[in-house]
Amino acid sequence: MQRRDLLTTTSALGALFSLGFPLAPAAYAQTVGKTPVRGGVLTVAVAPEPTQLTSANLTTMNVGMVSSKILEGLVSYDLDLKPVPALAESWQQTADGRTLTFKLRPKVLWHDGKPFTSADVAWTLEEVWKKLHPFGRAAFANVEKVETPDALTVVIRLSSPAPYILNYINTYGAQILPKHVYEGTDVLKNPANNAPIGTGPFVFKEWVRGSHVRLERNANYWGRGPQGEQQPYLDGLLVKFIPDAAARTVALEAGEVDVALGSIIPLTNLNRFADKKKFTINLDDGRYLSTIFLLQFNVRRPYFQDKRVRQAFAHAIDKNALLKVVFLNYGKVATGPVPSSVVNYYSRDVKHYAFDPKRAEALLDEAGFKKGKDGKRLKISLDYDGFGGPIGARSAEFLKQSLARINVELELRTSDTANYLRRIFTDQDYDLMTSSLHRLPDPTLGVQRLYWTKNIVKGAPWTNGSGYSNPELDKVMEAAAAEPDETKRKALITQWQQIVQEDVPLIELIEQTWVTVSNARLKKQNLQGDGLFASYADTWLEAGH
Repeated sequence: MQRRDLLTTTSALGALFSLGFPLAPAAYAQTVGKTPVRGGVLTVAVAPEPTQLTSANLTTMNVGMVSSKILEGLVSYDLDLKPVPALAESWQQTADGRTLTFKLRPKVLWHDGKPFTSADVAWTLEEVWKKLHPFGRAAFANVEKVETPDALTVVIRLSSPAPYILNYINTYGAQILPKHVYEGTDVLKNPANNAPIGTGPFVFKEWVRGSHVRLERNANYWGRGPQGEQQPYLDGLLVKFIPDAAARTVALEAGEVDVALGSIIPLTNLNRFADKKKFTINLDDGRYLSTIFLLQFNVRRPYFQDKRVRQAFAHAIDKNALLKVVFLNYGKVATGPVPSSVVNYYSRDVKHYAFDPKRAEALLDEAGFKKGKDGKRLKISLDYDGFGGPIGARSAEFLKQSLARINVELELRTSDTANYLRRIFTDQDYDLMTSSLHRLPDPTLGVQRLYWTKNIVKGAPWTNGSGYSNPELDKVMEAAAAEPDETKRKALITQWQQIVQEDVPLIELIEQTWVTVSNARLKKQNLQGDGLFASYADTWLEAGH
């Protein structure tokens, strides 16, 4: 069967059924255990290989899935996405919403033996999260001052209320760096980015490029289990980088890998892990991310400056077919910039673009892009990176076929993650790009960064890479970020969604479900809504089956 045949209508779906591909999400399997077992090395598959091993200035998932075992944040999140203590034991917010106070754990040590203190938190917030982190520019924009009255207290003074901060202080969003290692250096070039010194349950030992990262148990870790026993239970972690998706599947089946994170097992292969006695399929590890797979325009290009062209592309894509054919129903069709999982702020009261190729062609005609002598209206490129794996490649092919129906010729370009990021965010040398971008539990955190004029920052990954700027929208987003009245804030965020869906600088395609597949021997004491970035302090391997 040719790839183009897989991307055509209902006959493709019948073919998928006949091949035994799972067109409905696999049942969620629990990984909770009762009696921890000490010892053993957990082998984790991550793909592609990270570009660095710290997440304090970068939101790329494959970086965070490794760095979160070494470095930590103030909290983690349970399955209801409520914060639970990590390096912060407790926190309080004043009634006016302008002061946040965190009490830190005592006697926490960095891996080099230096004490972890409030100075580390304050320095990282002011010098890294607020200046260098893609989400941080919005998340911490209202921070006026950080006070450290003692070594275990951090007081954050805000210019206006920012309740969303409590939704973004885990190891993914606000990873804490050791001040004594980074202060006075170029943070982005510090060698510790690739040989991290953290407070987490595992200590960095080596990174063999193209192969693996090896971590060993932190004998001085602060964490304790339910009976007061010291964590972590594992002797170490071996993080393997296996670029080939088929090889990852075989390695997991053969027991050479214990867990594969971030949907790196092809969805078409999940039926091979249906035996619950041998394997676990976890659909909740990524719920914190609230991820949407999108198609983004480079609005700097003359042909994308007319919103009718962008609207035409939106009408040309059959999202329901994309969900079924490429994502095999692991997800939902996206209807706007705020995913339906963010129930507090999601709105359907926005402009929708039904699959309508004729309407798409009419819009292109109106915008002046009529068919040429060769029958083509436009010849453009689409960039996708290796991080998408099979999803990235298959969705790119799907989009190529979709746009061909309206006489737009699409050249597909792929590269490794580093070159992809450089092309999109530094060189700005692209027409269209696809990516999976996280919206998080609050739109000010995960959505604003994609549209905010102030977040057009050359060289900063996962910011406003489209170059889209709308002063009216900027005012609405900034007002929503500072609005203490929840009813008024929801109204502003609805208005924000309406503006975006009218202008469509990017097309929201699919609300993704992240799938973690693991050996059934892997057990945890607590499941997390941000489990893709779990520290694995409470994880163990049961005796072999």
